[in-house]
Amino acid sequence: MQCRFRGLRRKEVINICDGCRLGFVADVDVRIPEGQVIAIVVNGPAKFFGLFGRGEEFYIPWDCIQRIGDDIILIDKPFQRRNPAQERQRQRKF
Repeated sequence: MQCRFRGLRRKEVINICDGCRLGFVADVDVRIPEGQVIAIVVNGPAKFFGLFGRGEEFYIPWDCIQRIGDDIILIDKPFQRRNPAQERQRQRKF
């Protein structure tokens, strides 16, 4: 299968572990001398209609990609959901 980066950006990434829609491909991590794709980067969900930026990015190693279809990319990677209350406590400590 041959695909350009332009084509990857139009594909939505879905995690088959929990059925969560992560978003669309934003960037690709490539090892330059070999030309090997290491991972894809997916932007997190937008905060308040995109006015306050985006959430955390998802870095998905190429090994976690199960299938690339015409319009979606299926991955198999469990993500740890963060509790906002715990995040606020961590920020106060530092």
